[in-house]
Amino acid sequence: MFLERAVQQIRSGKWPELEALNEKFRVIESGLGFPPRRRFRSYFGNHNTNTLIVEHEWESLAAMEATYMKAFADPGWLALQAEFDAVVENEWVEAYLALP
Repeated sequence: MFLERAVQQIRSGKWPELEALNEKFRVIESGLGFPPRRRFRSYFGNHNTNTLIVEHEWESLAAMEATYMKAFADPGWLALQAEFDAVVENEWVEAYLALP
């Protein structure tokens, strides 16, 4: 199992737009085979309160890659990604391997 974690710095005042986009992404991604997402907003710690963490658990890196390849070819997903770029200040993605 792999954990994909996206750390996103949301532009100040853009949370309502983010929530509207989240629902649209959720619908499209569920049709593309993405696993359910978990979302967390930073409360305190190393990140400010405009930080969003989004996690997906994948069976394998191959499954993650295949699903993202479908997303990169999907016009609806790409259009939402363009809208998302106006809401997020920066983003990085991390992958973790589950240990036994």
